[in-house]
Amino acid sequence: MKKLIWTLQILLALAMTGAGIMKITKAPADLRADPAMAWANDFTDTQIKLIGAAEVAGAVGLIVPAATGIAVFLTPLAAALLGVLMGGAVWTHIRRDEPFTVPLVITLLLFVTAYLRFANPPAKKS
Repeated sequence: MKKLIWTLQILLALAMTGAGIMKITKAPADLRADPAMAWANDFTDTQIKLIGAAEVAGAVGLIVPAATGIAVFLTPLAAALLGVLMGGAVWTHIRRDEPFTVPLVITLLLFVTAYLRFANPPAKKS
């Protein structure tokens, strides 16, 4: 079970880090020009950057607390809050009549990870 949880955490952290860094580093105009990122037209430049920052911070929260054994409650909390963020992404795609399967799967995996980490917390450092 531990390997499954860690695998989920690592894969989700990689996905969220990649998505977040892209939103932080790419010019919002370039995002809006990409047909696959048409949702960006509904958000201000600042909102796009904040979404990216939240994704990167959440990715750090998926790994660091569990890996260090310090404040381990932050790992399932990060997973749950990223799930809420991704739920917003699902809603945005549905509202815009865009494909939403990928963000929906990521949302569900984040909530499963949150549940598994709440039920199976890593050992705390003493």
